[in-house]
Amino acid sequence: MKKVGIALLGIFGVLVLFSSCGGNSEGGQLTGVLERPKWNGINPYGMVYIPSGQLHIGQSDQDIFNSHIQRPRSISISGFFMDDTEITNNEYRQFVNWVKDSLGHVMMEDYIEDDYGNEKIDWDLELDWSDELLDDLYYQGEEAFNGREFDVRKLVYEYSWKDWKKIASSDFNDRLANINKEEAQIYPDTLCWIRDFAYSYNEPFARNYFWHPSFDDYPVVGIDWKKANAFTHWRSKFWDDNRPDEVHTEAFRLPTEYEWEYAARGGHDMAPYPWGGYYVRNAKGCLLANFKPGRGNYPEDGGQYTVRADAYFPNDYGLYNMAGNVSEWTITAYFDNANNIVHDMNPDIRYDAAVDDPPTYKRKVIRGGSWKDVYYYLQTGTRSWEYQDTNKSYIGFRCALTFLGRSINDFK
Repeated sequence: MKKVGIALLGIFGVLVLFSSCGGNSEGGQLTGVLERPKWNGINPYGMVYIPSGQLHIGQSDQDIFNSHIQRPRSISISGFFMDDTEITNNEYRQFVNWVKDSLGHVMMEDYIEDDYGNEKIDWDLELDWSDELLDDLYYQGEEAFNGREFDVRKLVYEYSWKDWKKIASSDFNDRLANINKEEAQIYPDTLCWIRDFAYSYNEPFARNYFWHPSFDDYPVVGIDWKKANAFTHWRSKFWDDNRPDEVHTEAFRLPTEYEWEYAARGGHDMAPYPWGGYYVRNAKGCLLANFKPGRGNYPEDGGQYTVRADAYFPNDYGLYNMAGNVSEWTITAYFDNANNIVHDMNPDIRYDAAVDDPPTYKRKVIRGGSWKDVYYYLQTGTRSWEYQDTNKSYIGFRCALTFLGRSINDFK
């Protein structure tokens, strides 16, 4: 009898627990959890919305190389935001300066404690870069040249990320096995301007392109695939840290190869170029992008090298330089037969190559062609690639952000 009483008391306790959690507050009606955060969408600065839609991927004109790697395919893409220009030198410099300042604050032990007892950098404190405690961040001894010069090798960004495909196909209980730690040296490789071109005088660009104010609005180059991914992670962290009252969104990232192609077409299915036409000149004979229009004739289009990231007219989605200027990294791994094997809904292929993997495994898709390319590479359906650990004077990137919801028009 005593055991029965204890059992009844336990049942009564469970009922009290559930009733204390709001079981009767809605009068027994199925209302869902009330007092949830409101969500009215976001409008990231410098980004444009690309609506969900269907497109035919693949070469829209003759495949002059007969490469058979752009086989036509019908796919669907979910809506997303994309930067209206390539990431510029000045935008990337904000990332570099953040990493530099964080190193200084850590060395000066400029910390504050949040409400949960975690130590965080106190960004309100100003750094005195002449302080001797920060000397280790500068070239020392015989490496010093022309005064006090910051050692850019110290600019390393560390972050963690989850491989969701691996999580979905493995034992999720092994949480640590599904958390990847990365570190990347994030300063642009400015020497690529010299290394990319033998017997060519480009030293002024190696010395000036990234830091000189005249190039602030030009696309950043000398960025390998790892640096670009580190930037997207920092941008997501920077967004979240400075918008604490907003519901966490999807992270900024590189676009997939197929998102990039969809955005480049500007809503014109099968359009060979972002402007929709079949030619690289308009009716007046003016070139419509920054590329190499003739042998040894780089400047005819108005730019011998790169041009401002917002040069030329945008496509009908409001995106600038989706053809020419610089080729752009995507998050997609390159395989010749990718169009044959990918899914027709948000297709993508990922492979995170390790340092000791064969070079073939390190190929990542680049799109759009650059200032040094002939017009074939400017076509919206042309696929190309580069090794993920290479820095080039003709490859940059822009970010994408998945839109949460059916359509942005739902909020209007």
